[in-house]
Amino acid sequence: MTRSSQADLLRAARLLLAALVAGGIAACRDAPRDPGLRISSAGATQRPAATDPRATVGSSRRTAIVDATERVAPAVVSINVTSHQRMAPRTPWDMFFVPDGGDQVVQSFGTGFIIRPDGVIVTNQHVVAGAEKIVVTLPDGRDLPGKVLGEDPITDIAVVKIDQSGLPTAAIGRSTDLMTGEWVVAVGNPYAYMLGNAEPTVTVGVVSAIGRNILPSGEQAGMYLDMIQTDAAINPGNSGGPLTNALGEVVGVNSSIFSSSGGSIGLGFAIPIERAVRVADEIVRHSTVRRAWVGLEVVGANAMRDWKSEGGVRVAAVAPGGPADRAGLHPGDVLTTANGRALRNYLDWEAVKLDLHVGDVVTVGVRGANGGAVASRRIVTGDLPTVTAPKVTVLRDLQLITVTPAIQAERSLRSPDGALIFRLTPDVARATGLQAGDVVVGVNRVRIHDAAQLASVLQGLQPREPFRVVFERGGSYNFTDLAF
Repeated sequence: MTRSSQADLLRAARLLLAALVAGGIAACRDAPRDPGLRISSAGATQRPAATDPRATVGSSRRTAIVDATERVAPAVVSINVTSHQRMAPRTPWDMFFVPDGGDQVVQSFGTGFIIRPDGVIVTNQHVVAGAEKIVVTLPDGRDLPGKVLGEDPITDIAVVKIDQSGLPTAAIGRSTDLMTGEWVVAVGNPYAYMLGNAEPTVTVGVVSAIGRNILPSGEQAGMYLDMIQTDAAINPGNSGGPLTNALGEVVGVNSSIFSSSGGSIGLGFAIPIERAVRVADEIVRHSTVRRAWVGLEVVGANAMRDWKSEGGVRVAAVAPGGPADRAGLHPGDVLTTANGRALRNYLDWEAVKLDLHVGDVVTVGVRGANGGAVASRRIVTGDLPTVTAPKVTVLRDLQLITVTPAIQAERSLRSPDGALIFRLTPDVARATGLQAGDVVVGVNRVRIHDAAQLASVLQGLQPREPFRVVFERGGSYNFTDLAF
């Protein structure tokens, strides 16, 4: 190869190399850039920092449950109750330490929620029963004295008042539109005496069932009917606290009433808020609950299994001259419905009665004792005979009324006459062991027929003179020996 050929070949290679370099640079300029890359000020290629996970997780942590809790918690209070409890010796050893008739100071705890900014609080009646001193602890830790405005053992609702204004209140919802399976929140103060602050405890569950009727036990004073069942944990101290829906609206009042162990077993119950508010309003206005009287009794627990064959509940007794009597009902009739509700057993009938006001009309479907078609009857409710009956006060501490056929039917008494204890002070109850609702039928060997006779006999006793009182309680006859 000649020197000129070599020069031409070298010149051509240089031109090709220049073209390739120019093309590569152009290609780099026109190619799309990697969005995940960035150029630092120093010219180094870097990837951006990953998105902060706290921002994403933080938004997901704020659930409806959190919002519901924040809405109701400022209105939830802890209730500390001091009372005296009568103690009975259980063993010979106890005789040395607990004499017969002795008592001891007992402290108990519960929960409530504020429904009015001036310090009106709803709780369970069994929380404040027998209370001699009440201390209400607000969520901010303040302790304030409370007083019971009124209590209703039948519905297990009581109202406590504290002297305060401008308080946050709980939003009131509806239990009538609850759906089985929806989320609910139980707020309360379980084991409050063991905790170091006043912030309420929150448990979460679902509505397990609605309209639950719970068979009464021997020690159960309340009628737990049309209850809301939930699997949210309800422990001692939760009683009286609110059950809310996912919006933070109170739909029920928690009652820890179904636990053999004393702790939560996944069966919690709450009183429908409509009933609780109605009772609370009556207590605030009248200091008591004006309960409607229908004037009939149906066959009880022993006929629970007869519903399918009966097709309803059978009428056991009708008070002479009472509302049911005036509506034309008779013993032996079968009630199939009440205000559109099918009556499967006596608890369904009690649930209907529990939410009636005086003067309300109950429309019942009635089939006669001999069968036939179901007819409709309208019962106009009235006041309870025990409310309208004349009262006799003895020794300023004991209020009596005479048992009449209507009162016998109202209270389901065995005794056709006698003196029913309508009201007595806690001091007299502790000293005598007698209770409101007892019917005194005898003193010593004297048969008691009415309230005036019992008042005369008691006033004729000498100071410290021993005497024996015979009385009916819960369908059984008992006696106690006393001396004033």
